[in-house]
Amino acid sequence: MVVDPAIGSIAQAIQLAVAPAFLLTAIGAMLGVMTTRLARAIDRARLIEDWVEADPRLAGVHQDEVDVLRRRARCIGVSIGLCTLAALLIATVIAILFLGDFVSFDTSLAVSLLFIGAMASLIAALMYFLREVYIASASLRIGPR
Repeated sequence: MVVDPAIGSIAQAIQLAVAPAFLLTAIGAMLGVMTTRLARAIDRARLIEDWVEADPRLAGVHQDEVDVLRRRARCIGVSIGLCTLAALLIATVIAILFLGDFVSFDTSLAVSLLFIGAMASLIAALMYFLREVYIASASLRIGPR
């Protein structure tokens, strides 16, 4: 059986793109967790706004909690942005790997720089996410106030 060389080339390109594709899946899962945390913080802030709207005297009582929720939302927002940037860079790596295989040009420098950028963005995103978790944990109250 004779195998077309083009099929082998396509198979090799797919093999090179599989690892970054798995990384995209992991980033997508992280984005899901982060957006859920952001939604919970926003829901809590809206609930407090409703309470304050019903009774303006409660504004001072809940100001500290609103400030914490604002800080958490800011950290999560930055983290989501950085994760999205990492995903875009990884997707670009995959596209360049395929393009480089078909156009026959050296992709090593472009792929290396994009991958390093993606990892730097992912590291920064995880640091912001960890900061948000610390803020949430520090403000945790269990039991009567």
